[in-house]
Amino acid sequence: MIALDTNVLVYAEMNESQYHRRARQILTELAEGAVSWSIPWPCIYETLRVVTHPRVFRVPLSTEVAMQDIQRILASPSLNLLSETDLHAAILQRVVRESAAKGNLMHDAHIATLCFEHGVAELITGDRDFARFPGLRTINPFLS
Repeated sequence: MIALDTNVLVYAEMNESQYHRRARQILTELAEGAVSWSIPWPCIYETLRVVTHPRVFRVPLSTEVAMQDIQRILASPSLNLLSETDLHAAILQRVVRESAAKGNLMHDAHIATLCFEHGVAELITGDRDFARFPGLRTINPFLS
């Protein structure tokens, strides 16, 4: 299974992003396709935080518009939302130990842990920090 990281969702949402078209294409293909795909729940919240933040974008989205757009994504019948299971604490401990994550990288460790927990092998992301998590293949569709 494949998962989407926050930055793909943000780029797909915000027209002013230089990666908007590519991210929108990826999201549309997954959401409208029959192949199972996933989003970790923390990425949903982080997307909402970023796209509505007045210091991140010149014209941020209203909370209402952002929530409506997220609801459309969540309506995809092939989408799996990744949340913590009973195995989470043990997997998190291994992920943090193997990656030496600390500080701001703990958020990425949380996302990586959710991926491992649910058998996700690939993460579509523009964030190079995920390369530090052994066993999680990253795909950066924004490299030329």
